[in-house]
Amino acid sequence: MANFEIIMPKMGESIIEATITKWLKNPGDTIAEDDSLAEIATDKVDSEIPSPVEGTMKELLYNEGDVVPVGKVIAIIEMEGDEDAPEEELKEAVETTKETTQETKDAPEPKEDKEKPATDEKPGDFSAASRFYSPLVKSIAKAENIALSELEKIKGSGKDNRVTKDDLLQYLDDRKDQKAPASAASAPAAKSPAPATPAAAPKMDAPKVSASEGDEIVEMDRMRKLIADHMVMSKQVSPHVTSFIEVDVTNIVNWRNSVKDAFQKREGQKITYTPIFIEATARVLREFPMINASLDGTRIIKRKRINIGMATALPDGNLIVPVIKDADELNMVGMAKRVNDLANRARNNKLVPDEIQGGTFTVTNFGSFESLTGTPIINQPQLAILGLGAIKKRPVVLETTHGDVIAIRHIMILSLAYDHRVVDGALAGMSLQRLRDDLEGFDENMSI
Repeated sequence: MANFEIIMPKMGESIIEATITKWLKNPGDTIAEDDSLAEIATDKVDSEIPSPVEGTMKELLYNEGDVVPVGKVIAIIEMEGDEDAPEEELKEAVETTKETTQETKDAPEPKEDKEKPATDEKPGDFSAASRFYSPLVKSIAKAENIALSELEKIKGSGKDNRVTKDDLLQYLDDRKDQKAPASAASAPAAKSPAPATPAAAPKMDAPKVSASEGDEIVEMDRMRKLIADHMVMSKQVSPHVTSFIEVDVTNIVNWRNSVKDAFQKREGQKITYTPIFIEATARVLREFPMINASLDGTRIIKRKRINIGMATALPDGNLIVPVIKDADELNMVGMAKRVNDLANRARNNKLVPDEIQGGTFTVTNFGSFESLTGTPIINQPQLAILGLGAIKKRPVVLETTHGDVIAIRHIMILSLAYDHRVVDGALAGMSLQRLRDDLEGFDENMSI
């Protein structure tokens, strides 16, 4: 009999560990090739580990809930055959395992603060950290203006004394309670020097809520907690402004109706409105690079690549944002296939972490649920997000050479939420206007 070691796979450039949330096989269970062995979770996405070999589960080396570094052996499968014989077979199986979690063609994420000069310490600079901090912990610390020296003093309850999100939130609560008596005392009405730098906005506490008889209490699942934290952080970090514009998409509707049946017959999949809007958005982002950017302190980072995230609703009511990398390099057929592929795998929990990282701009479709428009929240660290409203038939006034006429047209509302620290109303308005003109000028006779 030969033993095959199942390792925690590498699932992305910045992923160094994952949590085993559930074992799907137990010792003694028969394992077929490609059987799912365990469900794992990272700060980015949930996934499963498939078995590259057949055999019997011999041993589980970690428990559910354990955080395991990438590359560690987590289970052992006993295989039929001579112990010395399967070396080539095992090598092939290892390569198969790597392929199932192969990183997508993506540039590494920017290394936060590592290129900054070693000046005075400030919140958000974790380059000199003596221990590992997850991206979520770093983002909370940065939003709360916690410097590295302060973060290093927090006692962690995680593996190897790592600081978890709960540790950090508890620390913030304790710190707030300690400051409360001092702030409650009446301050003398005397002159005080003006602060050298603007004070951080105070953190607002949520109101206390009590349940009444008959109320149902539902605990947030892990993904909903992450979404909630990310949304609150975004509103605290960025001053949001939203601009709106109406678009006549009659040409697009007519074109899609004329090609959708032939496209599905030829390509074996549907063509929706989403790839049309994302393709046009990519062109506009190329023309207005300040929208396709991020803000690091006072440094504006204009992204070279145009990686558009598309917010996707999941069957459990949660949301995930797979990213279309280099969207400006795809034609309509390529965009349609990429959109369909990411959306389908997102709903079936088959995305890998790299496919939801590296976004430079996001598009969310309110129209999927018949909403006319909405005010989306920026997906940090991006600077803007585009909302697509429902397409509705409406009577509108058209200008013709023979005078104005009223006609039935397909109308939608685009909403652009942007970070007013960088994007002003003029820039947002010009980019929206450019997108409207591009969509309204769509060629009904375009072949695909």
